[in-house]
Formats: sequence, C-alpha cells, structure tokens
Amino acid sequence: MLLHKNIITIQHPESIHHTNGMIGSWTDWELTEKGIIQATCIARNIKKEFHDIQYAIYSSPLKRTRQTAEMLGNELHASLKLTDALKERSLGKAIGKSVQWLKENIENEEKTIYDKCFSDGESRFDVWNRLLPFYNEIMSSDDENIIIVSHGDTLSIFNVMWLGLHPEMLNDIDLSGVSGGVSFLYRKSCGKKIIKRLSDTSYTLPF
Repeated sequence: MLLHKNIITIQHPESIHHTNGMIGSWTDWELTEKGIIQATCIARNIKKEFHDIQYAIYSSPLKRTRQTAEMLGNELHASLKLTDALKERSLGKAIGKSVQWLKENIENEEKTIYDKCFSDGESRFDVWNRLLPFYNEIMSSDDENIIIVSHGDTLSIFNVMWLGLHPEMLNDIDLSGVSGGVSFLYRKSCGKKIIKRLSDTSYTLPF
C-alpha cells in the first residue's frame, strides 16, 4: 500500500522582474517589498492552518523562491532543501535581458514542448526531464507532507506530471497558476491523485 501524500506547491509571490519589464527565468531577482509581505503572509497562514504538521520543504535556489521558502522554514521550524530541479526554465541568452529584448530577438517560435525560443535555452520538455527525477524521488520517499516552492512554468509542468499525463499534453493544455498562488495536492493510499485547490491566492492576505 502506498503512503498518502499531502503536497503544497507555492508559486513565489511578487518579484522585482514582475515590476521592471525584465525576464525572470534564471536571472536571480529578489522579491519586492510587496512580495516579502505576501511571502510572510503565506508562511503564517500555512502555519496557522497546519500548525501540528511537520513538513519537508523543497525549493528552487533562485533568490525569489529561496526567500519565500526560508520564511516558511522559519515559521514551520522545518529544514529547507534547495534543488536545481525546481528552477524556472532557462531562456538562454535572454537571461538578464528585458521582455522587449526577447520579443525583438527571439530565434524560434515555441509551438510545441520541444521548441526553444533560444538555442542555448531549455524547452518545456527539457524542464520535464529535469523535474522528473525529483518528482519520482519525493513520490517514493517516506515524507507524507511536502511543501514545494518554485516558479510558474515549472509548477505548470509539475501539475501535468502529478496527474499522470503524457508530457505532450502540454501542447494542448496548461494547469498554470499565478504569483503567490498556493496549490494543494493529495494522493490517497490507493494511488488516486487529486488537485484539491489550484493557485489559491488567499494565503497572501493577512489573517
């Protein structure tokens, strides 16, 4: 019999690149002042709701996700594990550039998950393959309660993976969230997997 799993995924709240017209990707932006407040609220609201549960916390190492995860770790008295598997998709030579620069210099239109907008970047299928070993690791681990702090596109891919869908389904569907969104995933001991809530932004509000 499988262990049941409670997984909370968190898309980092407002980052500097959300306000200055720059690319996110692997550029190491920090949270804005608003984002720090949102991350603090997320941590405190989760602690209030799940105060008696011990979580394993995993995060992308980029500053905006790490800041969010560190606040959660402090509130929940939980250790934090950083993993490159949870980083946002690399946009190659567009890293450090503006959104306008990307639009003016894009090399290839992304029509499928195998396409790359820049030859030295990642496709969504590359991210799938980067994420899959981590996914298999946490699903087979003894941890029943897990928090994952990551980025929008990476978590969209994670959601499709969670539902057991083929990666090419990402050509036709997306299960995307928004900045600061908190999602709740549950696997029953029989193996059935459920998305209970997707990208709930109420956790960014003071309680």
